Amino acid sequence: MMASSDVDTREGSLFSDQNPSEMDALCPSPPGPTRTTARFCQTLIHLLKGNIGTGLLGLPLAVKNAGLVLGPISLLCMGVIAVHCMRVLVKCSHYLSIKMDRASLTYGEAMQYGMENVSWLRRHSQWGKQTVNVFLIITQLGFCCVYFVFLSDNIKQVVEAANATTSNCHMNYTNQTQVLVPSFDSRLYMLCFLPAVILLVFVPDLKYLAPFSLVANLMMTLSLILIYFYSLSNIKYPIDLPKVGRLKDYPLFFGTAIFAFEGIGVVLPLENKMQRPQSFIPVLYVGMGIVTFLYISLGTIGYLCFGETIGGSITLNLPNCWLYQVVKLLYCFGIFITFALQFYVPAEILIPPVIARVSVRWERPVDMLLRTVLVLFTCALAILIPELDLVISLVGSVSSSFLALIFPPILQIITFHTEGLSPLVTIKNAVISLIGLIGFITGTYIAIEQIIERNGHKGAEAFSSFMVQ
Repeated sequence: MMASSDVDTREGSLFSDQNPSEMDALCPSPPGPTRTTARFCQTLIHLLKGNIGTGLLGLPLAVKNAGLVLGPISLLCMGVIAVHCMRVLVKCSHYLSIKMDRASLTYGEAMQYGMENVSWLRRHSQWGKQTVNVFLIITQLGFCCVYFVFLSDNIKQVVEAANATTSNCHMNYTNQTQVLVPSFDSRLYMLCFLPAVILLVFVPDLKYLAPFSLVANLMMTLSLILIYFYSLSNIKYPIDLPKVGRLKDYPLFFGTAIFAFEGIGVVLPLENKMQRPQSFIPVLYVGMGIVTFLYISLGTIGYLCFGETIGGSITLNLPNCWLYQVVKLLYCFGIFITFALQFYVPAEILIPPVIARVSVRWERPVDMLLRTVLVLFTCALAILIPELDLVISLVGSVSSSFLALIFPPILQIITFHTEGLSPLVTIKNAVISLIGLIGFITGTYIAIEQIIERNGHKGAEAFSSFMVQ
């Protein structure tokens, strides 16, 4: 999952009119004002790529939190609402771009011009654009934190089981991958990854990463196929799992699910790059239909396979054999390369305004220093919250709920309020935004509560071990 936002590379404005995104970097537009000829299949692949990541691997635990029946139904409802909000965003963008005589708009610009439609909001329209971009930055940096935790947890598990890894992939129903040689804390693994990640984000142009990105995508695809195969082959019978989860755990489901579905940031950049933008809606429906199917199927199958032992990522439950240890390594490589792509958006928003204030001689050193600081910041957050499932849920609840559910309905109301918007549409939009707001409040509260509780338990265990020694 990724997002895009606005940036001015030399003017010193934090939120301006250009649009950096992974697509811009890996699929640059040709010189001149014409659009890139992005055909149906190309756009579909980018849409899938922008929505499938670590969130997919956390959905089996999300289904556990909601229940075997309520979980898939809730994922379906979440998918329908998310796609509807994406469609709303595209519709508003089309209307406002014509009204403002602009070829295309970013998410932030759409919110800005939408607010200009309302007389009492017109003076503060820039705040709408800045608010959207702030949440895009929070989301992208949150993804980077998740990647640090994902990499450390999976590599730690591979290292600890290395001496006893065999060719026998028989299912162990009682435990996750067996830990045979305990190593150091996962947070130390994050520090080990830190130099490599810093060097990765020093790459001056993401076009240089395009071949590695292609290889990473192929590796992640192969890994997902093997995960599906293993999960389907090892479902336990009879199935005796809760049909509905605990009410207290449902907000954690919401955070994880909306984290996975938060691909709305890629919608306008992809639509803007199509030769025939009016063809984007079929791409959106086909692509998000595939995404929703993958989410529901892997979430349900993974929970059926591993039951109550399911981890924050389904990869953590794979057996201790060479094939599935390689699967973890392949997916980790894909996530490592994707870190640079996710980091691109916040870096290109936050760094250029600072670079614009220094002399040409200091541009490169300052750029590298700021990139290092941002990576250190994401690593520090990951170290503070080294719980993969809770980090995913917290990022989803805090930022993804606003981008995917709260802002689009509000944008439609303020954009078309002078066009005779029907009361039913207004009520529908209010309900969707309210769902997003409730999810934001409850999901954030429960995630933070669980983080504090787990850290308290770990602290108590560490103190007990120290006293015993």
